[in-house]
Amino acid sequence: MGLLSWIIFGALAGWAASLVTGRNSRMGCFANIIIGVLGAIIGGFLYGLLTGSSFTITWSWLSFLVAVIGASLLLGISGWYSRRR
Repeated sequence: MGLLSWIIFGALAGWAASLVTGRNSRMGCFANIIIGVLGAIIGGFLYGLLTGSSFTITWSWLSFLVAVIGASLLLGISGWYSRRR
């Protein structure tokens, strides 16, 4: 995917993950993009570990689901850490 596709995909995945975790009111567009792209990377890595196959991020429902799960995990871990401080 190109840079613009990563930005759009990251924004959508980050926004969906922020809705799932209940942090939508505290996040802006830039944070959604960063969380979504990092979530896609984390989710793809975990998917590869669990299935034993390589995973490429493309425009598909499976890629979107993996990115949202990865972004939700990232938000959950960062929320757990920020609550403990």
